[in-house]
Amino acid sequence: MARVMSHTINTEQPLRFFSQWHEDVYCVFGRDPAAHNVWEILLTYSGVHAVLTHRLTHRLWKANWRLSARLLAAFCKTITGVDIHPGATIGRRLFIDHALGVVIGETAICGDDVTLYHGVTLGGTTWNKEKRHPTLGNNVMVGSGAKILGAITLGNNVRVGANSVVVKDVPACCTVVGIPGRVIQSKGTQIQNRHGIDLDHHLIPDPIGKAIACLMERIDELEAKQHQLTEVQQVADAEDHQSASGQHEEDCASCEAEMVCLPQTEQIVQLRVSA
Repeated sequence: MARVMSHTINTEQPLRFFSQWHEDVYCVFGRDPAAHNVWEILLTYSGVHAVLTHRLTHRLWKANWRLSARLLAAFCKTITGVDIHPGATIGRRLFIDHALGVVIGETAICGDDVTLYHGVTLGGTTWNKEKRHPTLGNNVMVGSGAKILGAITLGNNVRVGANSVVVKDVPACCTVVGIPGRVIQSKGTQIQNRHGIDLDHHLIPDPIGKAIACLMERIDELEAKQHQLTEVQQVADAEDHQSASGQHEEDCASCEAEMVCLPQTEQIVQLRVSA
């Protein structure tokens, strides 16, 4: 069962520096089937490089070696394409898959077992020196291109759909998609993965597609009804025309206007016959 999110995001005891590195590397095996061995992860995974470097820059930042921390973080950004501010608080076993374009702001807080895909932004919405970046709970998965903005909180086990823009708090065990982000699914406290990490982001519902499908069904119903009404109207018009024609013939039999109201062709024919 998932732990219900509280004000304290990281509930596990902090590890030593190299123990954190060890977890950051080995957590990849549980979340990326393309990983085959440790050397492959250490040499080729830019997301792991960024997380390992942040562990060092964060310690420098806390020790008030802030220029050194920023310089090292800037160098890491140049190499990996990941911009993590040294002041950001990162929990255990953060995994950044593919890593390109990920931005994590100074006051952002990530819980344990968070997974971020490429293009994710944990950004701020104010220039004031205060808590201005989001807080992510444990086991949070953020899809590629998603933007989480402001001093908001995402509860444990939240899934954020790709390219979503989240600007409001999200309760625990929910799925949020869209611009702006809307909660579209609540999964309760059940976690599909036995390790407590839900990577089934391809199963996220598509509310826009569903709405379009409903509109198409409604249009088909309206067109069918319109077709029926058109057929009924055509039958009624035909009956009215037939009735009017019969009445016209009966009236013409005793009409004093004789040939005046007949069509021109019929007048000519009758004149020729009379002649």
